[in-house]
Amino acid sequence: MWKTAYSIDSRARPETIWQLFRDVEGWQAWNAGIEEIQLHGPFAVGTWFTMTPPGQESLRSVLTEVVEPVVFTDETRVEGLVVVVSHRIDECEGGATRITYEIEVSGDGAEEAGRAISADFPDVLRALSGLAEARSGG
Repeated sequence: MWKTAYSIDSRARPETIWQLFRDVEGWQAWNAGIEEIQLHGPFAVGTWFTMTPPGQESLRSVLTEVVEPVVFTDETRVEGLVVVVSHRIDECEGGATRITYEIEVSGDGAEEAGRAISADFPDVLRALSGLAEARSGG
């Protein structure tokens, strides 16, 4: 198993970040690693979504945890790997909001796959924070 996390502190309000998380079909606005995405039901545990990264095959993921407005977790199984990503929002002292992506990959080649999958997480977090700050007026 391989695991790591990335975080960014933002001036955006937690509820604004959560709104961006819930708008799955709008993720392309802040995640360049998504060519197409579709949520197949409500933003709730057990709901599947299909995501197509640029130039790659579509991936099916399931929401395994949704705690509004704090965290959601999704799981993707592909080529013998299990990829679990948690997206967390924490309020910090001084009014900042910390956004954290934590990834855990298990299976053969977990570290290599995990590093490749999470390579863009810092860019995604910066883009998400920037959009959320603009929408929060911050």
